[in-house]
Amino acid sequence: MRGRRHLGFVAAAATLLAAAPMSTIYERWTWLIQCAVIVALIAGTATLARWWRAPVWAQGLGMVAALLFGLTWIFPSGQEMISLLPTPGTLTHFGSLLASSGEDMRSYGVPVQDLDSLLFLTALGVGGVAIVVDLLTVGMRRPALAGLPMLAIYSVPVAVHVDSVSAVPFVIGAVGFLWLLAADNVDRVRHFGRRFTGDGRDVDVWEPSPLAAAGRRLAVIGVAVAVLLPLAVPGMTSGLLSQFNSGGGGDGGGRAGPGGSPGRVNLFAQLSGELNRSEQRDMVRVTTNDPDPFYLRFAVADDFERTGFGPRSPEGTPVTQGLPDPREVTREAPGITRDQYNADVEILDFAMPFLPVYTAPVSTRQIDANWRYDATMQVIYSERASSRNRKYSFDFVRSEYTPAALAAAPTLAPEHAFRKLYTTVEPVREVEELVDRLTTGKRNDYERVRAIYDHFSRKNGFSYALNTEGGTSGQDIVNFLTNKVGFCQQYAAAMTWLVREAGIPARVAFGFTSANRSGNTYTLTNNNLHAWTEVYFTGIGWVPFDATPAASITGSWRSQWAPDPDAPEQTSTTPDTPVGPTTDPSAGPQATDGSDRPLDEAFDGTAGVAPDSGPNWPLWVLAGAVLLVLLLTVPALRRVLLRRRRQTRAAAAASTLASVAADGNAAPGVARVVLSDSELARARADAHAAWDELVDTLVDFRVRVDPAETPRATADRLIREGLTAGSADEAIRLLGHAEERARYAREPLRHGPLGDALRSVRRALSAGADRRTRLVAATLPPSVLFRWRLAIMDLSAGFVALTGRLRDRLLRWSPRRVLAGRTSR
Repeated sequence: MRGRRHLGFVAAAATLLAAAPMSTIYERWTWLIQCAVIVALIAGTATLARWWRAPVWAQGLGMVAALLFGLTWIFPSGQEMISLLPTPGTLTHFGSLLASSGEDMRSYGVPVQDLDSLLFLTALGVGGVAIVVDLLTVGMRRPALAGLPMLAIYSVPVAVHVDSVSAVPFVIGAVGFLWLLAADNVDRVRHFGRRFTGDGRDVDVWEPSPLAAAGRRLAVIGVAVAVLLPLAVPGMTSGLLSQFNSGGGGDGGGRAGPGGSPGRVNLFAQLSGELNRSEQRDMVRVTTNDPDPFYLRFAVADDFERTGFGPRSPEGTPVTQGLPDPREVTREAPGITRDQYNADVEILDFAMPFLPVYTAPVSTRQIDANWRYDATMQVIYSERASSRNRKYSFDFVRSEYTPAALAAAPTLAPEHAFRKLYTTVEPVREVEELVDRLTTGKRNDYERVRAIYDHFSRKNGFSYALNTEGGTSGQDIVNFLTNKVGFCQQYAAAMTWLVREAGIPARVAFGFTSANRSGNTYTLTNNNLHAWTEVYFTGIGWVPFDATPAASITGSWRSQWAPDPDAPEQTSTTPDTPVGPTTDPSAGPQATDGSDRPLDEAFDGTAGVAPDSGPNWPLWVLAGAVLLVLLLTVPALRRVLLRRRRQTRAAAAASTLASVAADGNAAPGVARVVLSDSELARARADAHAAWDELVDTLVDFRVRVDPAETPRATADRLIREGLTAGSADEAIRLLGHAEERARYAREPLRHGPLGDALRSVRRALSAGADRRTRLVAATLPPSVLFRWRLAIMDLSAGFVALTGRLRDRLLRWSPRRVLAGRTSR
């Protein structure tokens, strides 16, 4: 018992070590203190339960109670009894924390601050894992299985991080798991009584065992391989070999990539999380000779699904092969100017599979072939590398447009690929009516876009806030257009939606506003993260429109084709000179006191998404009911097919034997001819099939079947117990006589209507059974279920035998056996 108590404490410590990767999610160590308290309470309760020799189920209940007590202590609701005992109000409080944790996970980026909802979720998860690890290790003595819940903790930061997770937390968790395995082995050896080496020599308690040393070396080698292999294999990360395989001169950082396609990055969640952070941190530093640069851009969300706007998986060519020049692929027209500038970028604290660049880069420097350029999305991305700590330079083309030039752009044909791809939205009646009202009488695409753009103004009631109000319409886009409160992601997504509804291609772009200027250098922080709308004009390309109120955005940029609709002196739609950047040094993101969920959690990719027109749960319920009915009909269908096959065989056998007897001029009722061996074998098989059908029928109608009885004794018992009557008595005697002859006689019974006998017996049993028995026999035949249960047991036994044989073969190459063999030589 003492060894088990010791093993329980090791299990608790190993759980805390396995939770080390959670440190990459939080800024502070509050979570660790809370989890340590929870795990200590669980381990102490488990120790007391084992000291009292409580069964395993009681130990589990005690640990669950300790978890509930610890959560109540750390996250009180104020309604507890004696300040510690939970009440229904406490459980309601826990439910609200769980509900708000989902919203907070979508609203905050990593590393996250100490939020009660997320801390509660972490403590609950780690405490639950501690209970499972303790039960598996101490209660069931299966410490190897405890690695699965411990691995589940490690999967959390891997799932939420855009960049790869450091290998250090993984090593710490692996050390805890190895410690758990070693402690279990030591406890088992202590019960065995002594330790020994491969050559049979005893080892004193204080001596290191050669086998144990070999096991430790193998464990260290395994962890090292697990950590170093992803760094060395190309394609798993931008690791060691990728530096030699690249076609350009990278920075040599060798940073791990995002772990997947850039199309799967949750752009809205990243933006929302950074804007909700209370502290400011520098992310990017850019130096450019552009006197008035537009927003530094890194990604777009151009794919509309029922879940909202999201990024497509980009497709491009390596940047080392050259970039397209917009001056060569778009037409030159009056009112369009394109000037080339350069920029130097230093990534300070920005980890994404994208590199921030100004629109339309034409050449790059210090960027290797791991990075590709998608000319349609106008983004530089990588499926293997991260932007963290990179330094690079690029040349770009800055385009300016006059309203007249945009107004002269023709409307895309309905069958054009861009129009089909970038005008997809969910039909919403309120949005359609608003767009029709705004665009009625407009002569071209630019006037339609300007009408929609001007609608998002303060004079129309729109305002900026990081926390927005909910609504009752059930559709987020309608709620936003009604409440008129939101931040950049809502404005960008809503304008994109309305422009698409007007039949004009549009998408959401992500980047940084230009602020914190020192000469030609801009230091961009998390507060400069921004989203805006880009609209496609035929022959010109993608043109930016920022619908977010300019006074609320530090570094907000306005142009002559998209002036500030809230400016004191409203410019005309065709000004002769551009409007410079609108920057309010004192302006910044303003949060309201509202605590409701913001419209379309920005980084959930749900900005401006209309839910289904009606609830679809009835369809799922109907589909589940249909599937359940189909599954329930499988046993009955199996039983019907088996019964028909057996009765068909019995009827065919009776007719065949009757014809053979007639050809041999046999006396009535007795066949005198001699049958061949094959015909005798067929007759025996048919008799066995008829008897098997009789036995299954007895099982279905819950009639006792005694395998020790002979067929004739079974028939006599059924008649004696009154289960059959009249013609059914003769039928069951015929079936028993046929089975007995098939088993024991030289020749089987060669006459008799076995099929008719089976039907007669089934009718008699059905008439004597109650309604419930008849229903079960028809829908869920016990005979079929019994055969399936036996088949599963046989399959399981075969699998156990197979694993045993595999284990025996693998033991031939066991390190302990190999070391023992080497020592003996």
